[in-house]
Amino acid sequence: MAELRHIPVMLDEAVEGLAVQAGGRYLDGTFGRGGHARAVLSRLGPGGRLLLMDRDPRAIATAQAGFADDPRVSIRHANFSSLAEWDETAAGLDGVLLDLGVSSPQLDEAARGFSFMADAPLDMRMDTTQGESAADFLAHATEREIADVLWQFGEERFSRKIARAIVERRAEQPLARTGELAALIERVVGRREPGKHPATRSFQALRIRVNGELESVRRGLDAALARLKPGGRLAVISFHSLEDRIVKQFIRDHSGRVQGSRRGPPQAAAPAELTAVGKAQFPSDAELAVNPRARSAVLRVAEKLEAGHA
Repeated sequence: MAELRHIPVMLDEAVEGLAVQAGGRYLDGTFGRGGHARAVLSRLGPGGRLLLMDRDPRAIATAQAGFADDPRVSIRHANFSSLAEWDETAAGLDGVLLDLGVSSPQLDEAARGFSFMADAPLDMRMDTTQGESAADFLAHATEREIADVLWQFGEERFSRKIARAIVERRAEQPLARTGELAALIERVVGRREPGKHPATRSFQALRIRVNGELESVRRGLDAALARLKPGGRLAVISFHSLEDRIVKQFIRDHSGRVQGSRRGPPQAAAPAELTAVGKAQFPSDAELAVNPRARSAVLRVAEKLEAGHA
């Protein structure tokens, strides 16, 4: 099938944040369909290096087709959380780019099961070669486990009602398709938010759970910090508050600030390893006019410091 159109989010801002040097070594941990990677590669000279990762086999196929012949590029099918385990990163990196969450091609390809806009198998796995699908999870999880996922990862106010309905339904027949789940949720909670499908939060929550997305972010940030050279840049694009909160806190925790609360004595600050580069950035009005899916994006950039900063 033809490749679905993909517009990279905050392309110019993210690449500028990396401060690409012609001879530098950079890693794009979420290749997607390669928009950011192409922009980085266009700034590299013959001595530059670009490492590409993605957990989605289709994204890797696209990377192989478009980049495998370039001697400056290496490609690896893996979750970016394992970037420090890749031998190619052992020499250190001048920049790491992470564009978190689900990509437009994944949403637009109905058979992947990420969207309730088309009926499809209830899968939601970014890496279809491993792990359990959303249908698998809903078939065995307890009512409490389902409710917790919907609340923690989707902030769904009706999480308990939806979980109860799912468990009652599967006693008769397991949920196997996106259309079945979306219809069940709509029956349970109704149309309560104008312009927003009632299944939106639940689908987001299940996708995050199935793909272990938040844990991947935490592990990936640690790995990126470990592999960045002093002066290297970390640029992360997030699409919902749970991700962005992790990124913001990570940069803060490694900035050498004094830790503690107003109720207790301040804790000694650890040596600073990162410094934020500017403030959080958001898509421009011009970008939103072309790509409405960018509306929730937040870009944060940080730079690794020399050892010994206090």
